[in-house]
Amino acid sequence: MSLRPNRVGEQMKKELGEIISRKIKDPRIGFVTVTDVNVTGDLQQATVYISVLGDQEQRENTLKGLAKAKGFIRSEIGQRIRLRKTPEITFEFDESIDYGNRIDTLLHQIAKENPSSDDER
Repeated sequence: MSLRPNRVGEQMKKELGEIISRKIKDPRIGFVTVTDVNVTGDLQQATVYISVLGDQEQRENTLKGLAKAKGFIRSEIGQRIRLRKTPEITFEFDESIDYGNRIDTLLHQIAKENPSSDDER
């Protein structure tokens, strides 16, 4: 397996963070963190995983804003990273952060409901 898709993904992640935070002026786009970029082996497709600060409506609006700016973002990436063809970009929410937070909350609940048996010794 080639390391190139991973390198391109890391480079895109770095550039996307800067492009989204500094270049895009769409008010729908909230505070976005690019958590990961998955690039296919042929470098044709890139799935960009993001997390957004805010409620569900803020997340949806951010996704719409990013979808609208996709062409601009892609051309910016094309200028910054030297590739024969800039990958098609798809934005998706990084559900792993929410999943981790949910597990954390559940563990804290369990700890509260069942005080440690170490105290009884």
